[in-house]
Amino acid sequence: MTAPAAQTVQTLRWRDARLELIDQRLLPARFEFVACGSADEVAEAIRSMVVRGAPAIGCAAAYGIALEALRLQSRSAADFATGLERGFAALSHSRPTAVNLFWALERMRVAWEPLRTEPPSEAATALLREAQAIHAEDIEANRRLGAHGAALIAD
Repeated sequence: MTAPAAQTVQTLRWRDARLELIDQRLLPARFEFVACGSADEVAEAIRSMVVRGAPAIGCAAAYGIALEALRLQSRSAADFATGLERGFAALSHSRPTAVNLFWALERMRVAWEPLRTEPPSEAATALLREAQAIHAEDIEANRRLGAHGAALIAD
């Protein structure tokens, strides 16, 4: 007998220039994704508990900033900066006690600072790369944690 194919479930994923989140409110009865295209939509998903778990909330917030940057990339530099600040504010108010949310927003802000003089489209691309890096680092940390735990549990 062959082992079943490994199945990967992604709590959140970047697809077609949108963030998709498993709607945690529906589990285990239904498995559906909620698509977000702006910082406000990600903030609402965090606030309404579509996404749960500190690391996932942090990753979602980072993508929220990237989404807002992409949404605003054709605007003037001043409008881009103003809109991005609104995105940071909306996300920071979505779950005021979420440590990972604020950690991710701070990391995105640090990434944004040297980009302020760049064209908005370049800044948006760089912010998306930073959000993707945060997400990839979280996945790697979870895999390392799983490997350590697997050594302690018998088959």
